[in-house]
Amino acid sequence: MGLASASTATDGMQLCIFDLRRGQNEGQELDKILFFFPADLPFSTQLSVIGLSEGLITFTRIFSPEAACEVIEAERHSHVFYEAETDIWTVMVVEKGKDSDAIWRIDALRKVLKEVHSLFVMFYGSIRAMLEKDPSGGLIRSHLYPFIMDYLSDFPVGKKLQLPSFRDCLKERGTVQMLTMGREAAIEVQSLVSVLDSCAGNSSCYSMILFHDLLVSTTLSPDDTINLFTYAVLRLSPNALSSGVNSWSYIRRGSTSSHFVSGSALTHSGPVSEQIYHSSDTSPVGNNINRVTRALQHGKWYKGKDGFLVTDIWGVDVGSLVCATPTVWLQQTEEAMYLCPYQFKSLTLILLFPVSSILNGEQGVALVKQQLLENASLKILKVEEKLSKGWGGENAYHVSGYRYLLVDGDRNISRASPPGKVTTLAKESLLALSKLRDEVDLEKSRAKRDNAGCEKDLEVSIRAKNNAWAIARITGGKELYMVLEKASETLLYASDAVEKFSNRYCNGAFSLD
Repeated sequence: MGLASASTATDGMQLCIFDLRRGQNEGQELDKILFFFPADLPFSTQLSVIGLSEGLITFTRIFSPEAACEVIEAERHSHVFYEAETDIWTVMVVEKGKDSDAIWRIDALRKVLKEVHSLFVMFYGSIRAMLEKDPSGGLIRSHLYPFIMDYLSDFPVGKKLQLPSFRDCLKERGTVQMLTMGREAAIEVQSLVSVLDSCAGNSSCYSMILFHDLLVSTTLSPDDTINLFTYAVLRLSPNALSSGVNSWSYIRRGSTSSHFVSGSALTHSGPVSEQIYHSSDTSPVGNNINRVTRALQHGKWYKGKDGFLVTDIWGVDVGSLVCATPTVWLQQTEEAMYLCPYQFKSLTLILLFPVSSILNGEQGVALVKQQLLENASLKILKVEEKLSKGWGGENAYHVSGYRYLLVDGDRNISRASPPGKVTTLAKESLLALSKLRDEVDLEKSRAKRDNAGCEKDLEVSIRAKNNAWAIARITGGKELYMVLEKASETLLYASDAVEKFSNRYCNGAFSLD
């Protein structure tokens, strides 16, 4: 029932999505299963995992009706819960102790579950809506299986799935990373945004601009920004395109079939997988019959001669070889939008406009693209020049002596030490910070339950086995996490280092004065 064969190493991880409203009668238990990984486990095992999850949800709701369980820690497994939609649950079960790196931060795993659901909704609409269209569950399963397997294909290391572990404790999933720019560059960007917003004439138009993998500008809502930014970094940015496998040779052979996973340890096998792919697509943004749109498929985007990024994922007209324009579903407008990415050197522009506003389909989209090139080409050139001139490279946000993560929860923005610098930290330092973040996550969860809408300031410091300091400061919706491996031997020295960082780079937001 999926793209993974029995030989795929899962490293003790199981992932399932089920609907509490389905399969309540004897003999219909399988109806509640919407997705399960590994898909080749016996149905009895799948039902056992889901049955236990149902029991835990029901039991914890007795004590907390408005917020059921988020995690259950057993001796050998951690059960991570996320209620994606009302009565539709995603559960991840991870095994403990098999690997020295298999030390998870639970909140990071929950954000993986949230991210995959948010991306799914952006492309296909809600799970509940698809279940209402096809109560048999065939439609939703045919979309969930390939989508989630394509999503998981970003996690393999060799033949294992490498989930976010303690080594990722200086990252924050579900946030965007902003580019810092000077006044002149900001003025040029704002001028470009004004032109982009008028490209679709009188229709509402939205845009997003990225430089490398950093957000420059967005006119989208916060939730839509996070979803589209995540997708852009995964599949559309120059880094994503250069790391992908270009699989466009089939166009020259006149074939429109592209039902495979390329460059992934999670391989397509078995006749059931074929049945999944050849299901009818009646999602809010789907317009292809007998074909499932695999929005997260690898190696399926390329840059055209005009600078626009093109993909065959949404279909190809056999006669003209014109690729169908991708579509997404925005939460802000609750309507389908055409997705038109454009790339110039390290600058990526994403233009979105309503499908309902284009009367002539692909011809109308082509006119909008032409208008963008005519009106915005010079401004795009100027913006790229300004941003490149001020760009400090991949280590632009490195601060000597510090390894840090800044999170602005109110704006869903984060900034962190470059990954290459984080890898220089000792394992003991990362383990200490991961443990510290677990404690902070627990405290934040308690505060949220006990004092709705009331934020709590927090400061915690932990001394690691290698004498490094792991430090967390939380105040006013902002969070600072830091590792100091050269902080002498006193907490006073470490605290003073944090103060200096806060005053210089955070406008004193985390200072104790």
